[in-house]
Amino acid sequence: MTPVQARRHEAEHSPMALADDMAASGPRVRDDMTVEVALSVMAGARVEYLLLCDGDDQCTGSVTRAELAVHRGSATYTDRIRLRDVVPALSH
Repeated sequence: MTPVQARRHEAEHSPMALADDMAASGPRVRDDMTVEVALSVMAGARVEYLLLCDGDDQCTGSVTRAELAVHRGSATYTDRIRLRDVVPALSH
């Protein structure tokens, strides 16, 4: 993966709408990545969100740095939590 500076779509778009937008560009990561690594990737790539992909490299959603920071502050957080475990919680 190469760091790519990407623009976030308008604020009214949900993370799933962003993932469904075939024109969306940005760092794509597997959903089995840990939250800690994802935050590090975002910081290194200087982006505010990541596109999440499944094992078939199909885009399944996106997650923002702010969403992960909120989850990271929760009482149930551990450094082993994977993005696929967080994303369903973020959609509620």
